[in-house]
Amino acid sequence: MKIKTLTKEQLIISTDRLTRFKEPEIKYLRVFKDIILNNLIEPKFKKTDLDSMDYAILTNYAQNIINSSLDEQFEDSLINQRLFDYENSIFKLDENTQKLLQNKINYKAIIKLLPEKLPLNLQYLKALNKENPTDEREKEAFCFPVEKVILCEGITEETLLPEFAKLCGYDFNKHGIYVVSAGGKNQVVKYFYNFAECLKIPIFVLLDKDAQENFNEIRPRLRLFDKIHILKSGEFEDLLPDKLITKTLNYETKNISTASIDGLSECCSKVEFLEEFFKHRGLHDFKKAEFAQDVKNNINSADDISEEIREIIKEIKGTKVPF
Repeated sequence: MKIKTLTKEQLIISTDRLTRFKEPEIKYLRVFKDIILNNLIEPKFKKTDLDSMDYAILTNYAQNIINSSLDEQFEDSLINQRLFDYENSIFKLDENTQKLLQNKINYKAIIKLLPEKLPLNLQYLKALNKENPTDEREKEAFCFPVEKVILCEGITEETLLPEFAKLCGYDFNKHGIYVVSAGGKNQVVKYFYNFAECLKIPIFVLLDKDAQENFNEIRPRLRLFDKIHILKSGEFEDLLPDKLITKTLNYETKNISTASIDGLSECCSKVEFLEEFFKHRGLHDFKKAEFAQDVKNNINSADDISEEIREIIKEIKGTKVPF
């Protein structure tokens, strides 16, 4: 076998992709095929060859390229076994996918290449070399191993739910709660159908008030340990207390003037109010992602949490793992 050595950056990127929260078959095939196509000189394969190749042979080529690119070699397979056990604990995996996970990638050597600042999944990978990774998660708050998924419509929920939960004494990252923003209520249905088919862990679905039809589509496929919460009013921004929105708007306009919130408490839609506020103030267009980040920066007390948000956090906390 003749190879083109992977660079340090390529090794880190590949390892990052292999350890993200994603269906194992999808992520392993993508990474392994990319490595073989780009770094295996002899024998040479086309993509069509790899698409029909036995997963065990594919795995063998990919792991050999990775390991040949590393300066240090270790026989220790503890991390590999723990990754195998972890993926099997949360995903329903067939025999073929098991072959991808039964690899001998030299993770111990790869860990030595990782920089100090890491995404959560790579922090977990480093912790797999320690005695009790779950204890490390609770201490370092890196979310993995994931034990529960929150599936929501948009970026506002994804950004703010973890912050509100912290104020309620429930840190998502310490308890393995992974938030997925689907990008709309119709996408939530698609995500849920897929997750319900492949996941063994609970899914908590959060939908806007206008998503009753989507709720009806999801309900027949709910498992005993899944849960749906439909907002009592509007969308997630409508749950934000007026004082928190005012505080955030004052932060946004601190170099202009104090924000006037006339009509905020009477408005039917806080998003519509905010769109008008930004337009008439001559600010940039209202963008949910940017505003959610500003709200996050201004959350600092229990008064910033509405009653329904508290109720949602309590429901999330009560969704039990089925084993």
